[in-house]
Amino acid sequence: MTSRPFRVLGVQQIAVGATDKSRLRALWVDLLGLALEGEFRSERENVDEDIAVIGHGPLRVEVDLMQPIDATRSPRVHEPALNHIGLWIDDLAAAVVWLTDKGLRFTPGGIRRGAAGHDVCFIHPKGHDQAPHGGEGVLIELIQAPPEVIAALSA
Repeated sequence: MTSRPFRVLGVQQIAVGATDKSRLRALWVDLLGLALEGEFRSERENVDEDIAVIGHGPLRVEVDLMQPIDATRSPRVHEPALNHIGLWIDDLAAAVVWLTDKGLRFTPGGIRRGAAGHDVCFIHPKGHDQAPHGGEGVLIELIQAPPEVIAALSA
C-alpha cells in the first residue's frame, strides 16, 4: 500500500437535495428527530440549505437539506437527490497535492471556505483525459478537520 500524507478520518456530512427543502425538513427533522442547527444560502452555489445534525461535539455529522435557489440553473443541488458526501481530512492541502499527482480530478474553485466555516474542496464525480480518476459518479467533499475532530477520530 502507498503511504499517503493524509488520512480520511470519518464522515463530516451528507447532503441531500430536493426542489422543496421543507419536505426534506419534514423527514429529517420532524420525523427522524435530527436537530436543526443552522442555514446557509449562496447565490453563487445556487443553494438554500438547512443544516441538521446527528450526534454531538467533534463526532457530530451534518445532514445538509438543500434546495436550488433557481431549479433551472447550475449547479442543480437537487439532482441527484443524494447530492454529495463530505469526509473529514486531517491535512487537506497535502491531500489535494498528493491526489492531484495521482490523477484525481477536482471541481473548479480549489480549496475554499465551506458553509460550516472549514476549508473544503470537491472531487469531481467523473475523471477526464488530464485527470482520469473521479468520484465514480459521486461528488465528494473533502473537509479540513479542526484539531478537536482530528483528536477525537484518531483516538
